[in-house]
Amino acid sequence: MIGDASLFRSFVQEALDSLPEQFAERLWNLVVKVEREPSDDDLDSVEIGPHDTLFGLYTGVPLTQRGANLSGNLPDVIIVFRDPITRHCRGEIECVRRQVRETVIHEVAHYFGISDERLMQLDRY
Repeated sequence: MIGDASLFRSFVQEALDSLPEQFAERLWNLVVKVEREPSDDDLDSVEIGPHDTLFGLYTGVPLTQRGANLSGNLPDVIIVFRDPITRHCRGEIECVRRQVRETVIHEVAHYFGISDERLMQLDRY
């Protein structure tokens, strides 16, 4: 069972470290953090069904929408939510590790401008 917040954070770092170099080197002005649960505002900011669970959230301006005038802006943020992932995996460490990696990659894809719809299409292949 996973109960250690530092172990969870290490899974997030492991997922970031596993990104291919051509993507990792383009991550700029981005903060990745772990929170226990999504807030009501987090849940309201996404279209999530009543039986769905929010594992992660990206907020910011995707690279595909950035212009030259973004210097000095606050960083984009990726949040990985620990408790929903842990509950989903029933605390099984390898499941948590896999779900964290999938969540980080999903949110990094949003940073690069890939929509949920496109991610679903890519996931089918």
